[in-house]
Amino acid sequence: MKLADDLTCADLVELVTEYHEGALSPPDRQRFEEHVVFCEGCASFLDQMRSTLTVLGRITEKDFAPETMDELLRAFQEWRRE
Repeated sequence: MKLADDLTCADLVELVTEYHEGALSPPDRQRFEEHVVFCEGCASFLDQMRSTLTVLGRITEKDFAPETMDELLRAFQEWRRE
């Protein structure tokens, strides 16, 4: 396997959501996975993302107080406007 030196760590961070959702093309997926094999930092980042998604996948609206939901909605609305 060759080192995927044409995929930078910054590129990998940008692609992690598409990778997780299975939306990368086969060549891009291979480049992504090669990079992770050779880059300890990106391998750790990918593990952290997987853990985060696992935990967040368990959260429902019922887990938040109504005030918290209102704050989150306001924050996302403000973020979209920027």
